[in-house]
Amino acid sequence: MKNLYTIIIIFIFYSCTMQNNIEKWKEEIKETEHDFALMVQKEGVEKAFLAFADEKAVLSRNNNLVIGKNNLKEFFKNQSSTNKNVQLTWKPDFVDVSKSGDLGYTYGKYLYSYTDSSSKLIESTGIFHTVWKKQENGTWKFVWD
Repeated sequence: MKNLYTIIIIFIFYSCTMQNNIEKWKEEIKETEHDFALMVQKEGVEKAFLAFADEKAVLSRNNNLVIGKNNLKEFFKNQSSTNKNVQLTWKPDFVDVSKSGDLGYTYGKYLYSYTDSSSKLIESTGIFHTVWKKQENGTWKFVWD
């Protein structure tokens, strides 16, 4: 009977610890999303996406996949430079993380806007979905956006 109580106590302790870790990891991902969005505002889309991308990151854009950080660099280099005042804002409505704490995901709404060459404001809204992978140094980088 004593062993049963010990097992129950260990199980309760483990369950509470695991839940605390999951909540901690979710907060880390939320903070990473916030820092990512803030960097977009301060330093631009290209610089922020490259800073927060895993080496094997994949972007889904215009029915095409851009695979790997080096290809992301080329993708951003080839974007039209005639668009001015590019703005991209988003905030996750939902965050979850695996029990192992190595993968997580977010989704929510975004707003993308820019001024075209004829000074017309173009806006696009939608839903984003990002998959995050914990790096060896403890930071989070996106592997899918």
